[in-house]
Amino acid sequence: MTVAQRPGLFITFEGGEGAGKSTQIARLAARLRAGPLARPASREGAPAGGREVVTTREPGGSPRAEQIRTALLAGAAKPYGPFAEALLFSAARLDHLETLIRPALARGAVVLCDRFSDSTRAYQGAAGGVDPETLAALERVVVGATRPHLTLVLDLPPEVGLARARARDRAGARGPDRFEAEALGFHQRLRAAYRAIAEAEPTRCAVIDAHGSPDAVAQAIRAAVAGRLPHLMPEASDAA
Repeated sequence: MTVAQRPGLFITFEGGEGAGKSTQIARLAARLRAGPLARPASREGAPAGGREVVTTREPGGSPRAEQIRTALLAGAAKPYGPFAEALLFSAARLDHLETLIRPALARGAVVLCDRFSDSTRAYQGAAGGVDPETLAALERVVVGATRPHLTLVLDLPPEVGLARARARDRAGARGPDRFEAEALGFHQRLRAAYRAIAEAEPTRCAVIDAHGSPDAVAQAIRAAVAGRLPHLMPEASDAA
């Protein structure tokens, strides 16, 4: 099977605030692009790897979804309740899927996404109180068959994650966003929700201890990817 014929792979990163998802997505993307399957970029500007690696995020990832992100994180939908927020997240996700994720997967790319539908289950569902069956119906309509092949749940005590998020916000000279500003109990429910999702879907989900250094977390992620998708990181599988 040639590179062009390989099916796309969809890997999502989930977890509470300050868990390090963005950092670890960048590290895994760099690792995949530099791995043994890598090859020089073509004159036409093809990706410098055995297969294309696309990094993206939710809410966002497409121009219209990024506009919705700005409104959501500013708290514009908060007065209307968690269900209204879930609808907006779903609208952003629908555009993101149609504009970026599905075309990339159709090209055979590896898509690494910072948050996906599990975040809606956790934030608006378990922590926000929206009925799980309602969210499941939204997910069936919006996501359909485009499910992650692997979900990495970065697990961290919320107190630690919020401290990290506050330090990051101070460094960027900005205040907490809509969800960072929630009370500790909200974030404790988030952590429990992510753990419950991982326990309910162990074939798809791998829980990663995010309490260590970035290097230690990156190593755990590489091991998880190698264990679940050995053809993607064969050198890590051999080392294991």
